[in-house]
Amino acid sequence: MSVIAEIIDTLENKVVKLVLKIQNLEQKTQELQVDLTKSAQIIQTQSTEIEALKAQYETLKIANSLLGSDDNKRDTKLKINSLIREIDYCIAQLSD
Repeated sequence: MSVIAEIIDTLENKVVKLVLKIQNLEQKTQELQVDLTKSAQIIQTQSTEIEALKAQYETLKIANSLLGSDDNKRDTKLKINSLIREIDYCIAQLSD
């Protein structure tokens, strides 16, 4: 019977170690999920900031070309023409 008792003790020790490993892995999984959530929020914030900066850059480009810069005159003219077409479309919609 002592051999069976030793096998049972060894098996119990291994089960206890496995349970502890599972608990540690579950805790690490939760920590990684929290980190993932934080990273996703940071990415979302940075994406929003990038979009705002792109819009600001475009505005500055147009303002610069309006001030006499030859670099972006074509872009500015295209933008103005696009705005005029949009205004004409709105006026046509209001006329109907």
